[in-house]
Amino acid sequence: MTALKIWDIHGGIHPPEHKDLSNRTPIQPAPLPKRLVLPLTQHLGAPAEPCVTLGEQVLKGQQIAVASGFVSAPLHAPTSGVVSFIGPQPYPHVSGMLANAIVIDSDGEDKWIDLHPQPDYRELERPALLELIRQAGISGLGGAGFPTAVKLSPPPTQTIRTLIINGTECEPYITADDLLMREKAAELVAGIEILAHLIQPQEVLIGIEDNKPEAIAAVRAAIGERPFTLKVFPTKYPSGGEKQLIQILTGEEVPSGGLPADIGMLCQNVGTCVAIHDAVLLGKPLISRITTLTGEALARPMNVEVLIGTPVDELLAFAGLDQHRLNRLIMGGPMMGFSLQSLEVPVVKTTNCLLASTLEELPPPPPALPCIRCGECAEACPVSLLPQQLHFFALGQEHEQLKAHNLFDCIECGACAYVCPSNIPLVQYYRAAKGEIRELEQKQQKAEHSKQRFELRQERLRRAEEQKEAERKARAERAARAKAAQSESGPTATTAETAAPAQKTSLSETQKKLKIEASMAQVALKKAEKQLATHATAELEAQVADLRNAAEAAQRALDAAMQADSTPPATAPGPDDAVAKKAKIEAAMLKAQIRKLEKIEAPDDDQQTELARLRQQLNDAEQALTAAQSAAPAPAAKPADDEALKKAKIEAAMLKAQIRKLEKIEAPDDDQQAELARLRQQLNDAEQTLAAAQSAAPAPAAKPADDEALKKAKIEAAMLKAQIRKLEKVEAPDDDQQAELARLRQQLHEAEQGLSAAQNSAPTPDAKPAADDALKKAKIELAMKRAELKKAEKAGAEEPELSRLRDALSAAEQALHAAEDASQKPAPELVRTSKPGVDDRQRALKTELAFARADLRKLERDENAESAAIDAARARLSEAERQMAEYQDS
Repeated sequence: MTALKIWDIHGGIHPPEHKDLSNRTPIQPAPLPKRLVLPLTQHLGAPAEPCVTLGEQVLKGQQIAVASGFVSAPLHAPTSGVVSFIGPQPYPHVSGMLANAIVIDSDGEDKWIDLHPQPDYRELERPALLELIRQAGISGLGGAGFPTAVKLSPPPTQTIRTLIINGTECEPYITADDLLMREKAAELVAGIEILAHLIQPQEVLIGIEDNKPEAIAAVRAAIGERPFTLKVFPTKYPSGGEKQLIQILTGEEVPSGGLPADIGMLCQNVGTCVAIHDAVLLGKPLISRITTLTGEALARPMNVEVLIGTPVDELLAFAGLDQHRLNRLIMGGPMMGFSLQSLEVPVVKTTNCLLASTLEELPPPPPALPCIRCGECAEACPVSLLPQQLHFFALGQEHEQLKAHNLFDCIECGACAYVCPSNIPLVQYYRAAKGEIRELEQKQQKAEHSKQRFELRQERLRRAEEQKEAERKARAERAARAKAAQSESGPTATTAETAAPAQKTSLSETQKKLKIEASMAQVALKKAEKQLATHATAELEAQVADLRNAAEAAQRALDAAMQADSTPPATAPGPDDAVAKKAKIEAAMLKAQIRKLEKIEAPDDDQQTELARLRQQLNDAEQALTAAQSAAPAPAAKPADDEALKKAKIEAAMLKAQIRKLEKIEAPDDDQQAELARLRQQLNDAEQTLAAAQSAAPAPAAKPADDEALKKAKIEAAMLKAQIRKLEKVEAPDDDQQAELARLRQQLHEAEQGLSAAQNSAPTPDAKPAADDALKKAKIELAMKRAELKKAEKAGAEEPELSRLRDALSAAEQALHAAEDASQKPAPELVRTSKPGVDDRQRALKTELAFARADLRKLERDENAESAAIDAARARLSEAERQMAEYQDS
């Protein structure tokens, strides 16, 4: 039946239709192509994923790609043949870009799979019927390409009361839906019945413009007595838009930013209805569609039923394309279509028209002129926007204003540009502005996601810190209980023990080793946590977890060894104790140098050679240390109060260091000030404990009175020198740093004077000649001068500076020779090895080699890195190694 009540839309235009070029002949079957290109993205949403392999034989209608998400659609073979390629292929897009596709070489047999039609679809459950439509790969054939099964699954809160069938086809030149309604009206009505059964609407409206009388008559005859309402309305562009058609047929308007389902409406194209009929009643998936071939550059304009994936050039050749007359090839209509960059692109599910126009038919637009504010665009806009205002906002990139003026309600119909007397391409500005806004919103979402991840990570670190603090407190409580138990058991010592001098068992070698390992594990853990705080990665998180477990295991082992306390009392230190101590220090220094070199990501040849040399030296040092420890007797027992005195000194020193660190903060907050006050109070208590321990501890019998002052003066001078060197490394010190440097230098001067006085008053050891200290000092000075010269050469210092350092090195060598002569020791045999310098070419080759290695390692660690990038990095590394080898051979 036909209802006469219709409404009108705001604006709209009446461009020349040119539909008589292609609607005079029936639909023709397109020839079977030899090669079909099927892009994996022929719909809105996620692209499909291939489920076939290269060389696989497929049949017509067989599924070759599955949907990869809810908003996605599968893909089927349009004919039988062999899968010859899976990868990038030309794609119909305004950018001319490539897209992933499946290529099938036809075998010419066009052999179908076994079909499973469902004539009794009313017996199926709604989810089963929806799944049948989804697996048929049907998406909207009117142009947008939204997966139909998703559109037929509105949220439970939305009820569809009106089903609207769009047979408008308002764009000029296109007649595909017109011919479909003429020749397949029965299939169209059957598809509408399936949709009505699925969504159970209160009414079904079919909208057709009055410029299609044959289609109107065919659809009216096919409807018969069915409760469907056919509405015919005057021709106007763009009445075929979804929101515009709803307003014309029902008088209701879709709210800004909303969807038709928000007001209980659902629109489907007539081509989609026929595809649903084929899928349900015939069992055929969507593998073909009706496409209009038109334009004055074609000898035989027509409508064809073409297989999806057919190359455009073969289809146009079938319609008699004159290459000499062809000016532009447009996919879609002249108002909303886009120019194709190549004729090798395939037909996809949304290809409703191919317009081969001549220069006279669609001449290029004249140059754009300034806007004259005539208001014609606002009059023509079917969405009642202000196109000229949007144009100015787009030019100024005023994105907030664009959104406030409802830019995203624009359907890009081109009516505003069509009527503009200044020939301004308004739609192009709107599309570009929409793209910019979407890109900015994606960046904002990404930034917000990163912020959330950072906050969650900070919360994890805070919880871990709280856990560590709780564990530390628990360890402190256990240690306090153990100390209390030890002090209680002290008076009950045996008679034999009390008869001996008051001694306290020192730490055994195992306990010392465990204590060092626990300290090193804690240091490594803190360093890794700092790196994790600056740059969070999965590798660093795993490394921190491993280090934390290692630190806890080391601490447990140390606690167990301390509780066991089974080490026998050590004897007095023997003559080999100094040798063992020196060997330990040398091994520790070598380990530190090796760790520093191992941290370099791409070491050059010199660094690798240095690393091997240090490892060899470490091996020798460890062997010497083992021998020295075997030869050295156990250390002598210390007085009972010596351990408490040492512990009090260490605690006071640690508290002073923490206080100095907090005092350096320029603007401390409340928590930091409270922490500083707490530390000062603890320092005061620790100093009182230290004074009490010093009063109770007996003076060392074997050590002269002035020896302690000499040692303290040496330590103080060394610490001041280290602080001065640290400040001298600052490139541009501020006033505070310069004042601190001057103060430290003054303190160093006073400390050196005190050291000289202590050395003069201290007795000279009998077992060590006086010249040994001068010899040792000369060796240290020579090593420092060599290190300074090497550092300056690596930094590329200027020649005057290098000359000064070389002179200082020569003077240090002469001082060493003089000290060796005075020490009455045989002069060492000096063997000098000259190392050739590195010229600019070798330095450039080494730099390129290091960068190539680093880039390759970075790509190999990246899970999302492309194989082509990795292959290119490997080729770069091979070339750099080859050039370095050629240079070294020459």
